[in-house]
Amino acid sequence: MRAIISGASGLIGGALAAHLRGEGFVVSKLVRREPRHPDEVFWDPAGGRIDASGLEGCDAVVHLAGAGVGDRPWTAAYKKQIRDSRVKGTALLAGALAGLDARPRVFVSGSAVGFYGSTGDHVRDEEDPQGGGFLAQVVADWEGAASPAASAGIRVVHPRTGIVLARDGGMLKPLLPLFRLGLGAKLGAGRQWMSWITLRDEVRALTHLISSELSGPVDLVSPDPVTNATFTKALAGALGRPSFLTVPAPALRLALREFADEGPLVSQRIAPTRLLADGFAFADPELAPALRVMFGR
Repeated sequence: MRAIISGASGLIGGALAAHLRGEGFVVSKLVRREPRHPDEVFWDPAGGRIDASGLEGCDAVVHLAGAGVGDRPWTAAYKKQIRDSRVKGTALLAGALAGLDARPRVFVSGSAVGFYGSTGDHVRDEEDPQGGGFLAQVVADWEGAASPAASAGIRVVHPRTGIVLARDGGMLKPLLPLFRLGLGAKLGAGRQWMSWITLRDEVRALTHLISSELSGPVDLVSPDPVTNATFTKALAGALGRPSFLTVPAPALRLALREFADEGPLVSQRIAPTRLLADGFAFADPELAPALRVMFGR
C-alpha cells in the first residue's frame, strides 16, 4: 500500500512514516519546497497549489500539517495562522483528492480534542456537540474543510488527538528540564483534566484508522484521563524527582493571556469510545506505567 503524509517532518508525522514503512507501506511526503526525492510530492497550502498528479493511485492520505497551537503568543495574526494552516491546507488537499481519477480509499484528516472546549469534570466523546472557544471553532472548521473528499466517496476519518506524550518532543520537551531539576509544578489548582496519549499509541491508532472502516470523528486519547495534579506527580515520580510547586492561574493568564484558558488551564476529560469499540488495544492505557516505561524506570 502507498500512503502520503502531510506534516511528516513533525513529531507525529515522522514517527508515523517510520512505523508505516516498517509495516510494509510505501510512504510519500508532502513538501513545501521543490521535491528532491521520488517519495516527495509538492504542495503549497498557503498559495493553494498542489501537484495532484503525485497523489494519483495512493491508498491512504494522512494529513497532519498545521501551525503549533502553543508555539507563539496568540496575537490576532497568529490565531489567523493557526486557523488558516489547518482549514486552507485541508480544503486544498480534500479538493485535490476528490478530483483524482484513482482516489485513495481513506483520508485521515487530523483533528483535536479542542473541539469539545472546556468539559469541566464531565466525560465527553464523539457523540457530544462542539464546545465553546476559539480552538473549538477552529477544529469544527478544520473538520468541515475535508467535506469535498467525503462527497467524492472517500472514507474520511477525523482523529481528534489529545496531548501527545513523547520522550523527545511535544508537550514534555519544555517540561522535562524543569522536572529534572525538581521544579515541576502543577498549574493553577491542578483540578483540570488532561486527555493524553503516548506517541506510540498515537501512531498505532492512526495506523488502525487507515485499515479500519471507521469514518467521522474518532477520539485518540488514553482511556485514563488524569488531572493536572495527578499528571505532575506521575511525571515527577517517573523522573525520580519531587514536585511541590504550583504556578498560580493568574500568573499563567498574565503570561499566556487568552491561550492560558484554552491551553494549560483548560479541562478536557475525553473518552476514546469509538476507538475502543472498534477493537483497538492501547499499549499504554495508564499514565504512571506509561511514563515509567518512557523514562526507563
